[in-house]
Amino acid sequence: MAASASDLSGLGLLTWVYPPGLVDRVVAACGRSERRRRLLPARLVVYFVLGLALFSPAPYLEVMRHLVAGLRGQGLLGDWHVPAKSSLFRARQRLGYEPLQVLFAATAKPMATESTPGAFWRGLRLLAVDGTCWDVADTEANQATFGRPGNGRGTKRSAFVQVRMAALVEVGSHAV
Repeated sequence: MAASASDLSGLGLLTWVYPPGLVDRVVAACGRSERRRRLLPARLVVYFVLGLALFSPAPYLEVMRHLVAGLRGQGLLGDWHVPAKSSLFRARQRLGYEPLQVLFAATAKPMATESTPGAFWRGLRLLAVDGTCWDVADTEANQATFGRPGNGRGTKRSAFVQVRMAALVEVGSHAV
């Protein structure tokens, strides 16, 4: 499937990787389909949450504006407008994590092929382990689950609860 560069921005890229029909089936399978017409349908919220991961430092409203910018440019938004930040937050809560977990399970697969430069060596797929760490909200639940790392200055603990992640990454495609 070929796509132009302008099609691969915002929602265009996400709908190319995760087709709307697939997202709708996942949302329905998780029981998250909306019962009434909403400003933020479940499909859009799935793409919004994926956009949050792609543009992690950006605020909610900027992520949504970026996602729908191409639609606005093509005149496809009609009278739709970017909702308030609180509406985006509630929509994300309504969706929950299950549809994203199911979408990942349905689509996660090796990306590199034999022709991808640097992806194979002597017929073996090349993989690397990489890790990172995030500061998360300072709540009792997060502290109980993730803990606080030491700070290297004796017995004191870090100011922030942290989540640590290790991932297996394809060398050729950089896919996690």
